[in-house]
This record gives sequence, C-alpha cells and structure tokens, in this order.
Amino acid sequence: MSVEIRTGKQVDPKIYAYTTPDVATNDGWIKIGYTERDVATRINEQTHTAAIRTDLLWTESASYTEDPHKGETFKDHDFHHFLTGHAVERRPKTEWFYFNGTPDKARTLFHQFTAHDMSGYQPGVGDDYTLRHEQEAAVSQTLAYFKSHLGSEFLWNAKPRFGKTLAAYDLIKRLDAFKALVLTNRPAVANSWYDDFERFVAGNTDYKFVSSTDSLKDRNAMSRDEFIEYLGQHDNARQIAFISLQDLKGAKAFGGEHTKLQWVADLKWDIIIIDEAHEGVDTFKTDFAFNNLHTKWTLHLSGTPFKAIAGGHFCAEQIYNWSYADEQRAKADWNSDSEAENPYENLPQLNMFTYQMSKMVLDVIKEGVTIDGENYDYAFDLNEFFAANDKYEFVHKDAVEAWLDTLTKNEKYPFSTKELRNELKHTFWLLDRVNSAKALKKLLETHPTFENYGIVLAAGSGGAYCSDEGTENLRSLAAVRKAIADHERTITLSVGQLTTGVTVPEWTGVMMLCNAKSPALYMQAAFRAQNPYSWTDLRTGTHYRKERAYVFDFAPERTLIIYDKFANDLSTRMAAGHGTTQDRKKHIGELLNFFPVIAEDNQGRMVEINAEQVMTIPRQIKAQEVVKRGFMSNLLFDNISGIFRASQTVLDILSDLPVAEQGKITIGEDPLEITPVEVDGTGNPVVPPEVVINQQKVLFGDDLREGAEAVGKSIRDAGAAPSTNDILAGLSAAVIEPMVREMQNTYGLKGKKAEEIKKDIRKVVVDTVKRNEGEQQVAEENIVKDYNAKIDAVEEEATKEFLRNKKEEALTAVKEEYKNKTANEVVTVINEIPRKIIEEQEASRIRKTMSEDEDKIRGHLRGFARTIPSFLMAYGDENITLANFETYVNEDVFYEVTGITIQQFKYLRDGGVDFAGNLFDAPTFNEAVQEFLRKKAELADYFEAEEDIFDYIPPQRTNQIFTPKRVVKRMVDEIEQENPRIFEDDTKTFIDLYMKSGLYITEIVKRLFNNPVMQEKYPDRNIRLKHILEKQVYGFAPSEIIYRIALNYIFGPIGIDVKRDHFIQEDTIPYAKEGRIQEVVDRYFFE
Repeated sequence: MSVEIRTGKQVDPKIYAYTTPDVATNDGWIKIGYTERDVATRINEQTHTAAIRTDLLWTESASYTEDPHKGETFKDHDFHHFLTGHAVERRPKTEWFYFNGTPDKARTLFHQFTAHDMSGYQPGVGDDYTLRHEQEAAVSQTLAYFKSHLGSEFLWNAKPRFGKTLAAYDLIKRLDAFKALVLTNRPAVANSWYDDFERFVAGNTDYKFVSSTDSLKDRNAMSRDEFIEYLGQHDNARQIAFISLQDLKGAKAFGGEHTKLQWVADLKWDIIIIDEAHEGVDTFKTDFAFNNLHTKWTLHLSGTPFKAIAGGHFCAEQIYNWSYADEQRAKADWNSDSEAENPYENLPQLNMFTYQMSKMVLDVIKEGVTIDGENYDYAFDLNEFFAANDKYEFVHKDAVEAWLDTLTKNEKYPFSTKELRNELKHTFWLLDRVNSAKALKKLLETHPTFENYGIVLAAGSGGAYCSDEGTENLRSLAAVRKAIADHERTITLSVGQLTTGVTVPEWTGVMMLCNAKSPALYMQAAFRAQNPYSWTDLRTGTHYRKERAYVFDFAPERTLIIYDKFANDLSTRMAAGHGTTQDRKKHIGELLNFFPVIAEDNQGRMVEINAEQVMTIPRQIKAQEVVKRGFMSNLLFDNISGIFRASQTVLDILSDLPVAEQGKITIGEDPLEITPVEVDGTGNPVVPPEVVINQQKVLFGDDLREGAEAVGKSIRDAGAAPSTNDILAGLSAAVIEPMVREMQNTYGLKGKKAEEIKKDIRKVVVDTVKRNEGEQQVAEENIVKDYNAKIDAVEEEATKEFLRNKKEEALTAVKEEYKNKTANEVVTVINEIPRKIIEEQEASRIRKTMSEDEDKIRGHLRGFARTIPSFLMAYGDENITLANFETYVNEDVFYEVTGITIQQFKYLRDGGVDFAGNLFDAPTFNEAVQEFLRKKAELADYFEAEEDIFDYIPPQRTNQIFTPKRVVKRMVDEIEQENPRIFEDDTKTFIDLYMKSGLYITEIVKRLFNNPVMQEKYPDRNIRLKHILEKQVYGFAPSEIIYRIALNYIFGPIGIDVKRDHFIQEDTIPYAKEGRIQEVVDRYFFE
C-alpha cells in the first residue's frame, strides 16, 4: 500500500485590476489585487454583499517576464511597493491606488515591474501596513504590560513566519521609544530586520537603523558615528540599533577584549529586544554582558521557549502565544469575503509519518536477511542504530543498508517510488553524530536510488565547512544552495547545523534519524520544511505552491511524547506535566487538526491517529516489546538506583529470585551483593568530600598547592598584569601537565580524555582571568568617564592637573587590585580543579560499579517478571494491574511460582522502612498486561492460529516448562503413524498424564475435530466438539497454576457448555514412581 504524499499544489497566480463606476468615492481609484483562483469569483466575494457593480480592467499572470527570476511568481504587495515608489497614491491600509483618470498607467507600470524596469522608481517612502490580528494582539498586550510594569520583561512565544520584526517595530513606535536595541545570536538575521525597517519604518518615521554588523556591509545602515553626526543636525532623530551577541560579548564594556560598543553600555535604552531568546543566552559571558545593559523594558522573541516557560521565568500575563495550530486555524478560518487575500495561504501544513525502526528491521529478518544474528536491540535506539566508527563505517552496516533498501522499495516508505521521490526532491536528514552523517553520506552516494542526488554534509569541520561560531550555518547553507542549483534532488545531512537561523524554501521533508529528546530541537528541525515556497515547471510554465511539508520519524515511542509536549508545554498552565489528562488530550486533538500524524497500525498499515493514540501508542510500543520478550524486559523497571539507599532487606528478597537474561533462567545463584554507595535524591552517586580530599593528598601531596602558589606569586610580582597566554604557559608546566599525568596513571584515562581535561582546566583558568579583565575594564572605563567629566567641569588648570593625577592613581589602584584578585582566584581555581576532576572520576568509577550492580538487580527482577505471563494465563482479566496484581492469586501459588512471598513482592513494589519501592514502571506494566491479554484473546482459537500464546510465556523455575508446539505436533504425528486412522474413531480416548500447557490435548482435539470421518459422524460442529471434550480427552495438571493455565487454553475458544471434569489437578509423578498410575486414573475417571 503506497503512502500518499503531496507537497505541491498547482496554482494560477494572477494580478487583477478593477474599478467601481457607481461608487463616487472611488472615482479615479483602482483596486489592484492578487488571487490564485478565478478572478471573477474572487472579485464577487469582495463586492457581492453590497451589490456593487465592478469594471474589470485587466488580468495578468503574477510572474516575472525577464531575468533575473524569469517565470518566478510574486504577490500583489511586491507590485504595491513598486507603485508607491512611482509616487502613486495609496488609500491607507487598502489595495486601492489613485490613477486620476489614467487607468492604462496601472497596466503599463505592471509590465515595467515584471520586466524589472526600474526607470522612474523612487524608493524611500515607507510602505503603509496593517498588522494581522495576532500581531496586533501581541503588540497591544505587550504595550499594556510594559506601561504598567516599568523595568519588566515580556515573551513572544511565536512560531516562525509570525512577522516578529514588523510587530516589534510597531511596538517600538507605540512605546514612543527613542533608543531601541535589537540583540541576536544570529548575525545573519540582520538582513530581515533591515529589510522590514527599510520597507515599513524608514520612509515615514524619525528612526534610523544603526549597525556595523558584517551581514549589512552592502546595505545603507548607519554606523554609530554617522548617527551621532545626524543627531547633531536632527533633534528628533531616533535609533534602532542592531548588534550581535558575539560583538557585544567581545567588547570591553561587557567583559570582552575589544575597545568598542562603550556607548551601548552608557545609554539608557527604552527597549531591548532579544531575537531567538532561547539561543545562546544562558551562558556566563551573556549573563555578564546583560548585567551591564540598562533598559526600561526587555522583549524576548522565541518560537520554542520550552526551557524558559518550564522554568517559570515568565508568568502567563508576560507571554503572548502564537502557535503553529493558531496559524493553521487562521488559515482555515479566513473570511473569503475579505478584500485582502488570505495572508496564511502560502504557509504549508505539516504532516508527520512515524515508523517503528524495530519493525522495519524485523520485517527484513523475516524476509531472510541475516542482521547481527538474532540481537536487534539497537533498532530501539536510533543513535545506536546509526552509530559509526572513526573510519566512518556503520557499526550495524548490514542493518542500515537493509533499512535504506526498505526505504526505497517498500511502498509504505517515503522514497519507494519515483512519484514519491518527485514529491520529496529536497530533504533534510538529522542525525546524532558527525561520524554517522559521514558514514551515511558514503552509503547514499553509492546507493542506486540516491547516487545521483546532491548529498550535502552540513556537519563537522574541514573542507567546505567550518565550525566557527556564527559562520558554520552560513557555510553549510551556501553548500546546500549550490547543491540545489546543480542537482534536481538533494539530501542535506546534519547533526544540528541548519536547524535554526536559515531558510531553505525547497526543503519539503525532514528525516529524524536521531534520539532528539528536546522538544525545542525537534520542532526547530521539523519546521525547516514548513517555509513557504513557490516554483514553476519551466517545461510547461505551470506554477506550484508548497501546500504540505512532511516529517518522517522512526521512533514513535519518543516522537509522540515530544508531540504531546509541543501541543501542551508551551503553555504556562500545562508546562512540566501540569494540567489534566483531558486538557492534554484536548490540546493534542486541536494540534492534530492541522498537524496530522500517520502511524502504523497493528497490521502495519499507515493510518491517521487521534489524540488518545498519541498519548497511548508510546506505552503500547513498550508493552508490545515487553510481551514479545516474555516480560523479561528492562522496560518494566524503574527507580533501580533507589536500591542503593535501601536496607539489606531488598537485596535478600532479590536474592531469592532467579536471574533471567535473554530467555535463560539461572537458579540457585549466590546471594545478590552490591557495592555500598551513597546516592542523592535523583539516584546519582555522591562522592564524600573526605574521599576527594584524601585522594588529592595521595595524588599530589603539597606539590599542587606549591605550584599554584608559585604561579600566583608570579602574577602578583609582575610589573603589569600578565596576559592570559603567559599565565597558561606558567601553569602548563608547573601544574596542568603533572596534574593530568597523575590522573592518567591513577584512573587509566585515555589520551583523548586527558586532552579534554587539559582543555577544561585551561578554560576554567581563562574564564577566571577574562572575567577579572572584563570587570577591570568596566571599572577603568567608569573611572575615566567620571574623572573626565570632573576635569571638563572645572576651568582651573591646577585643579585639572590634580584630577588627572587622581585619575591615574585610581587607575593604578584598580590595576593592582585586579592583579591581586586574579592571582588569588587563579590559585583558588587551581586548588579546586583537581577536586572537581577527582570527584568526577570517582563518580564515574562509582557509576560504572552501580551500572554493573543495576544490571545484576535487573537480572533478578527479570527473574520475577518472567512469571507474570503465567499468572495472567491462569488468573488474569481486564481489571488486573500492578496495584492489585497480588490479589489475583493465593500466597502458596505465588511463592511456588516466584520464590518470594506476596509481602516481599509488595515491599519491592510499594516500599517500606528504609526503601521507597517503585521498582516497577506502573504505566508500562499495566499496558503490557493488557497487551498480553489482547494477544491471549487473539490466539485463543487454536483451531485457526498459527502461533500460540505459549510463545510469549518463558520457561519457569518450577516444572512449568512448556513443550514447544512443533514438538507436540511431532509427538501426535508419531501416534498417528503408529495407529493409522486413530483419529477417525470416536471411542478412542487420550490422556495427558502431566499437563504443562494443554498444547498436547488441544493438538489431539484438533486432529479429531478436523477428521473427515468425525465430521461425517457429527456434522454439527458444537456437538462434535462437545463429544470430543467430554468423551475422548483427559488430563492431569500437577499444580493449581498449571491446571488453570491448561484449562484456560483448552477451553478458551469453546463457546458452548462443555463439562470440564475430565481434567484434574493432581501431581502424578509420585504415582508414576511407585507404578500406581492406573490407580489414580481409575480413581478419578472410572470409579
């Protein structure tokens, strides 16, 4: 069954012009609009309510007729802007233009515009604009909050394409701000800020755009000096300054090294706007820089502020929300009678297809492909599935190749047909590691389906790519642009680059090939495909618009949890798991209306799922895996680390449980022992301070302290403060190298890890020195500014000279103060660093030990879990849960099967003295129980089912070891070979003297039931079955649980009233040993 993927929609974009002859107020005015539908229909929508007669002047294709961009389409606002540049009067906030009796001029100007003829064009007059209702709401809400909360902050939680720059400019104007500062971690967005400024602000306000960022070197932005000169001639001049965070943090006034941007620190800003506020604004350097800014108000702009909202940084009244669902709802609800065209029409709808990687791998295995033997656990971890070595070879190469082949051949998947590949010509694939991306690039370039694609590696450094901050995206973007220009189809491989800050309109799909657990990262990547895009088929001249974009994911158990968070966690009321289940389901349902999710059903078909399924499928996938593994799965367990805080009682209980590993049961092991460790409330190891101190003494004695003091003394004794490099050079030989060498010898660190530690040490020292240098620079700047002001304020030269000397004294004192402060802090840091490294290494050692012990613990817990299917087979119903599990079975049977008492089980589950319990994950446990019961019902009809429920019940510790179905069939075949026509005889009787499952009896029942002679004797199915079960088959079960299991299996599919007295709970082994089997048979069946 091929999936339906349709990215493009054929459109016929037109510009039309009409007049209203009967409306006197419109004399000389022409309405110039845009539509992709029938022009007459569109005009009628605008005028039918008032029954206005219209005169259609002309209709033209909305596409350029000359290069550049020949054949490409445009919107009416592009042409409107052109008209205002020709001094054509525009009725404010409408699409009506005044041509004063010269209507032909409108068409002439249109042809001039489509041919890129700029003669007579006079730019510089700002466009009139009307905010969309969501932009107006954001500005109004922010304005009201700012006016009543001086010094406050506000957040616009708005998805891409909200129009944040225009709305922010409008807010600046309404605040009557004279000084506005825009900060961003993305220098490349300067162009969009400048473009909107030039178009909507520059021509009709007193504002000037002030920036020296390299991104605007070819634009007409003012430098600071140019603005100061302009301000001297225009008292009403106002500024909107645009500065990158990198530039800000590099300035001395903000803790950097460069003498620049002092004016930014000196000014009292009316408003500071932080663009993409979730990026790069929670670092030490950024915090230091922000602390040196002064503003009345701060506006944060972000599309994915999950961390800020979850952290409670903003209350509900400080946030304006505009989500993807809001946008798509506005698109669907747009009033077609409006004079303006739907502004949301070109924003594509997102669609998610989610596949289960483990199913894909299992399907391949079923087809006969051998992949890493029988172990396919890696298929449940995308990062592990695509893991690659340093030679850029996949660890699971066969599996990845098989996955790629399935992706391109099975019609359920997105690249399986030529038609689908045409819909997904340019896609973005996100992986976890650079090695994985490089390995996949090699594989794609040799794959028959993808060998002619342009494969772009937007990951790592070297070659065409560079990891320098602020440039890697631009370099990778250039590579993508070139690949799209050179190839009909492209794939861009990334490990994080290009997920923010860039736009590639041609992308129509995103492939999520990593375990991205962050909703922010996931959705930033997903929205890469949602950018508007129009294109023209040059062969036919047909125009298309991107109507839908797609996200393809291969881990639904993780993805749907992220989907839930995306629907709920950008709300202060719902963030961090707050809100009711019904609330969450409601929000998911609303999002599904505009962001449908298509997932695999139980038959492997791709179906659209609902809100309930979004919330339950992750649990169901886990449950299916638990059932598949006979409940011997670590997915069932939780809070294992809590055992390290527990008493010996827990270990004693676990010791009574056998160990289960990959279907194998080991009984009678030595008592479970674990290394005593101290853990915190979240289960992380705690290294006692005395251990760290003692270890530091053992490793370094007094050498480290003496080395650090020597370096500190050299800093204090220096005539001028030594440079960072000088300090590092002194530390390297005296402290860093010997320290790391000792660490290597003690903890067996590899060379790469040792280099990382050296790097970390240097970074801490550099940060310490830089912070002090920054503080010193700020202090010196303030001294100079204060004394210069005092000097300028006096006229006597003697006083001036006195103040100059005081200034020098103050500067000298500050230099000496910070030199000593730097020396003291470097010494302190050097003494503290090894403690932190030792603590980290000791914690790592403890974690390794804990991990080994936790594996032991899980092994014993699996030894208990493997009994769950037996209990469910014997006693289970739809009401059984973890909370009431023990109430379904009596104490003796529970102990016989598990090896522990019910009270001991409850202690593991619920906790008690010195132990919190909760060793079982209740939601997964309960869902797995229901999944098993569903599987039991599905396989209950042993007359039809190819497999049986005992495939899902592992071997037990007692005599409950089920004979495999194939063996049972072979046994019954031998009976028939030795006794031909035995199953034709309705008087023959059969007995299983030691039932363990009922499989043997049911095989006998099937042979009798399906025998043609028996069918002729008993044509009625029910009568035939009743005769067989009541007259021909008998059995003994050795224990209560086996008795119940066997009866439930034998009589499971029987819907008629049949006696069960031929099946008895009695252990026949003692009778067999004494040769008295006939005696027990006679006693129960013939007396």
